[in-house]
Amino acid sequence: MKEIRTVGDVMTHNPIAIVDSASLAEAVAILESRKITGLPVVDATGTLVGVLSQTDLVRARADQQLAKNWPGLAVGEIMTKPALTISATARLDEAARVMEERRVHRLVVTDEAANPIGIISTSDLVRSWLR
Repeated sequence: MKEIRTVGDVMTHNPIAIVDSASLAEAVAILESRKITGLPVVDATGTLVGVLSQTDLVRARADQQLAKNWPGLAVGEIMTKPALTISATARLDEAARVMEERRVHRLVVTDEAANPIGIISTSDLVRSWLR
């Protein structure tokens, strides 16, 4: 019988998060230095409030109103909200279905208290299928 793998089996643990008041310049620096494509966004209390992706950055840069203030804009002004989340105990096929239906490349993995504990991306799913 084939083992059913869960989100927790393949997610990236302890994701790097950014506060919603941080500048886009700070966010880009983190994305580039860590070679990642998205970040969970938290408020000053550490509560998950959204996700910032490279797509959000491209969209903001293409918007003439937003581009005027680039890169001083705050992450919270352009992030995708609310963050799409999933439990670490969810099956991988469920994560894939949610990503496909919502047309996103990552989900924030949360614990019972809705705290971010990981990230699962389309790349994580593909790697898991190759193993």
